[in-house]
Formats: sequence, structure tokens, C-alpha cells
Amino acid sequence: MRPAIAGAGAGTRPGPPRRVLAALSITQITSWGVLYYAFPVALADISADTGWSAPAATAAFSGGLVVSALAGIPVGRWLDHHGPRLVMTTGSLLAVPATAGIALAPTYAWFVVAWLVTGVAMAAVFYQAAFAALIRWYGDRRVRALTILTLVAGLSSTVFAPLTHLLLERYDWRTSYLLLALLLAVVTVPLHAFALTPPWVAVGAARAVPHRRRVPDEVRTPSFLLLAGALTVTAFGLYAASLALIPLLTSRGVSSTLAATTLGLLGAGQLLGRIGYAPLASRTTPAGRTVAIVLVSAVPLALFAAFSGPTALLVGLAVLAGAARGAGTLLQATVVAEHWGAARYGTLAGFFAAPITAAAAIAPWAGTALAGITGSYPSMFAVLAVLVSCAAGLAALSARR
Repeated sequence: MRPAIAGAGAGTRPGPPRRVLAALSITQITSWGVLYYAFPVALADISADTGWSAPAATAAFSGGLVVSALAGIPVGRWLDHHGPRLVMTTGSLLAVPATAGIALAPTYAWFVVAWLVTGVAMAAVFYQAAFAALIRWYGDRRVRALTILTLVAGLSSTVFAPLTHLLLERYDWRTSYLLLALLLAVVTVPLHAFALTPPWVAVGAARAVPHRRRVPDEVRTPSFLLLAGALTVTAFGLYAASLALIPLLTSRGVSSTLAATTLGLLGAGQLLGRIGYAPLASRTTPAGRTVAIVLVSAVPLALFAAFSGPTALLVGLAVLAGAARGAGTLLQATVVAEHWGAARYGTLAGFFAAPITAAAAIAPWAGTALAGITGSYPSMFAVLAVLVSCAAGLAALSARR
């Protein structure tokens, strides 16, 4: 299948002002930091203060991520027709009271509802909306813009994990979350409202699709379903493996310090994968690099299952897994426009990303359950390697269709 690059914003016309990319980079760091990365840092304090178990609190957080996946479908349509300025500003305005609701939750039910509302806000302010903006506005220079955005946004945990920890040392978790909500309001609302100002017109296919058609024709095609399925299985495998890496290593006698260091290097590998994606994209077809990235994703999973050392091998596998995950982020961002054009990117990407986001949300629980079913973490990694290898077959079959 030949990539269909044509569409709104796919030409060589000048891109938007630099402030657009700068603003989105700042808001992605802040949004991911407050709405995603602050929670694991605060989890122990939340459980200790409220008496809610860590699994129960995590279930509320995961529920928000599932809602984000589902909400991404209508949000994608709104992006195509109204543009990122309205959608992302509205999402920021919703995220602020939602985060405050998490902080002020008097009961577990309130806490769950607050996270579900936060999930709606996530759909409007996380990568999907930012990707839609850059792909439409930057045209054939989108890979460079997307690479810069994801490299900068990749620092979110680096910034907000220690920041959240610092707040928790000085205040309780509720006050810390209220301060984070205030930061979200001060940073993201004005930047989304006043920086995302380039013209946005619902052109071409975006106007041609009747609103009454809830599922576009492209989404019903075997190639779309197979490709989305391949990246969903791959995301599940990599996210489940990332969260299970420390128990895998410690169960084999690796020290907790080395295990934590190895996990940290997986994060560093993501940056390498994102840097390497542009050269890879310039030398391969969309179908070829999709299959390649999925296959590479299976390799460290299989080797982690088979080998317990030496240390250099474990470190190298962690970096390789991170690189595959980092490249996969940009693959997910670009593959829809490369196959089906950029004019209705928001709508199609909403359908495409929904199962991927949901898979990432359930991966922590499902990975632990899989380890229990298989009897060990090495066996779990072996199963994940087989699943991701099968996903490469789905990707190859999608290209043929």
C-alpha cells in the first residue's frame, strides 16, 4: 500500500511560528507531569493518608487512562473540525478542577470520579491533540517537529517526579496536588489559548464525512484494523515488560539498585529511539519500518526471558527496549497520516490510538496477572515476546492489504 501523504498541511508551505512548537513542548511536559507522573510518586502518601489500598488507588488512575482512550475518539473529530486551540484550551480548563477534585476527594468514590473526569482532560491535552496540530501545521516537516516535541516531553518524568517528591516532603499529598493543579492552570491554559493561533480549516475529507457516520470507512478496512492491532499488542507487551522489569531482575538475584538503574536506562533508550526515528523514516517505507520496529520490540523481551546476565547484556537490552518504545511513539504519531493522509488525522488517529492507550492502561494489572498465570516473570516475558512477534506478522499482513 502506497503511503498517502497528501492532505491538508502535507505540502511545503511554511510552518507555523516557532512559538507553537515551544508552547506545545512546555504544555506537554506540564500536562504529563501533573496528570500522569505525579501519581506514582504520591501513591504511597495517598494510601497512607486515606487507607485506600495501593491497588485500589491505582485502579482509579487506570480507569482515567481507559476513559482517555475512549474520549480520544470524539476528541479526534473535534480536533479536525475546531482545531487544537479550542480543544486543548478546553482540556486544560477541565484538567484544573479535575486535579483539584482528586486532591479534595473525601471518599474513594469521589476519587474515582475525579480520575475519570481527568481522563477526559488527558484525551484533549496529551500527545494526540499535539500530534494533530503539528502534523497539520508542519506538513512534510512534521517528523522533525514531532521528534523535538517527544524529546522535550520525554523529560516530563525527569522534571515532575522530583518536583512532586519535593512538594510531598513539605506538604501533604492533598496540598501538593492542589499546587500542581495551580501550576497546570498557570502554564497550560494561557499557552494553549494564546500560542496555538495559526489558521485551522476543516478542509477536504474532514468536510466530506457526514457527522452521522460514527465510524469512518478507513477504520473499517482490514489494513487499518490489522495495523492498529499490531501496535496495540506491541504497546501492551512493552508497557507490561517495563513495569515488570524490576521484579524480573530481582527474582534472578539482581540487586534492587542495579534493577532500578536498568529500568532508568530503559527510559534513556526512549530518547535514542526518538532521535533515530527520523533517519529511519527517510530510508524506509512506512510498512517496512513498522514491521522493523515491532520485531525489534520482541527481541529484548525474548532475551530478558532467556538470560539473567551478564550485567552489560541486561543494560543493553533495557536500552534496546526503550529505543523500540521511543521509536514506537513517533511511529504511532506518523503512520496514520502516511497511510491515510493528514486531512482527517484527528478523527482517524482517535480511533487508531484508542486501543493502544487502553492496552497501556491495563498493562500493569494484566502483566502482573500474566506472571501469576505463567508461574514466573521469565515465563511472562517469554509470552510477551511471542505476542509481540505475532504483532509483527499483523503489521506485515496490513502492508499487503
